[in-house]
Amino acid sequence: MTDMRAFHDEMDRWVVDDHGGDTARELAVDLGLRTAVLVEGPSDLAAVETLAARRGRDLAAEGVCVVSMGGAMSIARYAELLGPPGLGLRLTGLCDKREQGFYERGLRRAGAPDRDFFVCVADLEDELIRALGPARVEETIAAEGDLRPWQTFLSQPAQHGRPRQQQLRRFLGTKKGRKIRYGTLLVEALGADRVPEPLDALLASL
Repeated sequence: MTDMRAFHDEMDRWVVDDHGGDTARELAVDLGLRTAVLVEGPSDLAAVETLAARRGRDLAAEGVCVVSMGGAMSIARYAELLGPPGLGLRLTGLCDKREQGFYERGLRRAGAPDRDFFVCVADLEDELIRALGPARVEETIAAEGDLRPWQTFLSQPAQHGRPRQQQLRRFLGTKKGRKIRYGTLLVEALGADRVPEPLDALLASL
C-alpha cells in the first residue's frame, strides 16, 4: 500500500524543484487523492488530523491529504502544485484573517476557489484557547507537566498585564515542538460542542 508519508516527502521535494513532480503524481493516483487540505504549519496539521480521528474518520482512506506548507507565504506555490495547474486536487484549508488577502491572491493565480478556505481570527491556537477557555487550557498545561515553565513564563516582565488568552497563545510558541503537541492536546480536550467554527466547518466540508 502506498504510504502517505512518501507522498508528503515527494511534495517537499517538488516545492523546491520545478522539474520534479512525476513521482508525486504517481503517488497521488495510487493513494486515490481527491482533496488537499492546506494549513500553515505542523500544529494546524496535528489539530485537523486529531479532530478527524476523534470523529472516526480516516482522511487518507477518504482520499484527503493534510499538507503543512511551512507558512502562509507558500500558498501560491502549493496551490499551483496541488490545485488545477498541478495535480488537479480540490483545495481547502485554514487561514488566519491577517493572511486572507494573500491566500485569495495565491488561489486566484492557481485557478482555485477561495470559498473552501475557513478563516481563523488570529490563528488556530487562538481559536482553540477561546473555545476551551483559559482555565481549561491551564489545566491541560499542568496535566502535561508544563506548569513550572508556564509559571516561569508568566513571571517575565513582558507578560505582566497581558490578557491571559494572549499569554497562553504566546507560551505555546516559546519552545520548539510545543505548538505541535498542544495542537493535539487542545483538540482532545474539546467537548463535542466546543469545536472552533473554522475547524468544525473544515472537517464538515471534507
